[in-house]
Amino acid sequence: MTNSTSPKWLNITLWVAQALISLTLIWGAYAKLLLPIEETAKMLPWAKDNPDLLKFTGLIDLLGGLGIILPTAFRMQPRLTIFAAYGTIALMILASIFHISRGEASLIGMNIFFLILAAFVAWGRTKKAPILPKN
Repeated sequence: MTNSTSPKWLNITLWVAQALISLTLIWGAYAKLLLPIEETAKMLPWAKDNPDLLKFTGLIDLLGGLGIILPTAFRMQPRLTIFAAYGTIALMILASIFHISRGEASLIGMNIFFLILAAFVAWGRTKKAPILPKN
C-alpha cells in the first residue's frame, strides 16, 4: 500500500523504474557472475583485466537488483528499496569514474541514465509515494 495522497500514475511510474533498474542489474550480475569471463569480456572490455572487480560488481549488481524491488514488492522493510536506490546512484557514479579513467567516456550514457532513474526512485519512494510496511 502506498501513501493514499500520491497520484496513481506516479506510483506506476516508480514501479516501472524499479523494475527496469532491477532487471538491468540482475542481468549484469548474471553476465558478471555466471558467464565465462571470455564471453563477458565481449560485452565488457575491462573484464579480463579486472576479474576480481568483475565478481565484486556482479555481487553488488545482484544485491542492488533484488534490493530495489523486493522490499517494496513484499512490503517488508520497504525503506531498503530507498537504500538500494542510493546504492545504485553510488554504483553509477563509480562506474562512470571507472570508465572515464579508462578512456571510455563514451560508455557512461547508460550509467547516467540509471543514476537518474535511481534518483527518481529514491525521491519518489521517500517523498511522494512511499510504500508502507505490512502491519
